[in-house]
Amino acid sequence: MAIDPKSFPHDSSYIKAYEDMNLLKHDVMRPIRMELEVLKPELYLKYFDIEDTIVCFGSARIYEASKAKERIKTIEAELTKKPQDKKLQAQLKAAKALSSLSKYYDEAREFAKLVAQQAGDKFAVVTGGGPGIMEAANRGAFENGGKSVGLNITLPHEQRPNPYICKNMAFLFHYFAIRKIHFVMRARAFVVFPGGFGTFDELFEILTLIQTGKKENIPVVLVGKEFWTKVINVEALANYGVISQEDTHLCPIVETAEEAWDIVSKACKIK
Repeated sequence: MAIDPKSFPHDSSYIKAYEDMNLLKHDVMRPIRMELEVLKPELYLKYFDIEDTIVCFGSARIYEASKAKERIKTIEAELTKKPQDKKLQAQLKAAKALSSLSKYYDEAREFAKLVAQQAGDKFAVVTGGGPGIMEAANRGAFENGGKSVGLNITLPHEQRPNPYICKNMAFLFHYFAIRKIHFVMRARAFVVFPGGFGTFDELFEILTLIQTGKKENIPVVLVGKEFWTKVINVEALANYGVISQEDTHLCPIVETAEEAWDIVSKACKIK
């Protein structure tokens, strides 16, 4: 792919390459940008001696109960003004459904608290760095003196890092693929709370890596029995033969933070 100098400012050839932002943002420089996204977090995390992590995934839309109730009240107030508004009706339905999952905000916070209190500096808690379940896990670690890391991503709707990430441990990615590398490379366990497409993408990528031997067989624990048994039927996959029967044991389902920590801590020899 050639660069057209006419598209760059006058005399751009005389700008030092590493200072030339027009050059760095050009399509031909994508491999360099990807390499930078690999290297920058690596340098920071090495400096802070973060070698082993426990990764928590989950929805950005699941808030603690008080905030979830506030959102329902706000939408209901709007509906009194526009009772026939289909969009508001759909928002209210979704808000009530999400409110039923608010207990998992508490469970994610409690799980990260257990990591910080019982494993000390052995593990950093890593999330996608956003709101909801991600905030809860970062919060549980941060409030209890643990290392709290956020790997955020640029999205169409701006997603800012939550306030419970340790200083200089919040990273912003452009490439999902590079972000996933940093989720996986130091992970000693994955704990997955209810979530949507993004959470499913992360979960199945990890399961595929373990299934194919690209990642060692480490704990992948799903928290939320009713949610996960409704949305994923692993036994059906095995019955159809598209996964092996032994693969059905790769992601046990539990209900509480304590149950998840029991599995993780035993596998990681904390207890």
